[in-house]
Amino acid sequence: MNCYIYRCAAKNDMYVFLKDQDDFSVIPKHIMKSLGETEFTLEIDITPEKKLAKEDAKTVISNLEEHGFHLQLPSEKSIEEVLAEIAKDSSSNSAK
Repeated sequence: MNCYIYRCAAKNDMYVFLKDQDDFSVIPKHIMKSLGETEFTLEIDITPEKKLAKEDAKTVISNLEEHGFHLQLPSEKSIEEVLAEIAKDSSSNSAK
């Protein structure tokens, strides 16, 4: 499966994988807002056997097929924890 990877400015090591190039419409708006600016990084062909740096290829493929995207988080934290941190950082920065 061909896939497109974008680096997210909101957090180091956070990436979004898209099934279709530049199709961010598949990402829920509240998640998309939390990603910050995105920058195209890489186009790859993922197979279930492919070794990825931080993700399980089968999980990525499943998410791409089911949702059209996969979000690689910067740590072992849940998506809810990461989004809460981003929101906190954003409110702190806007208060300055």
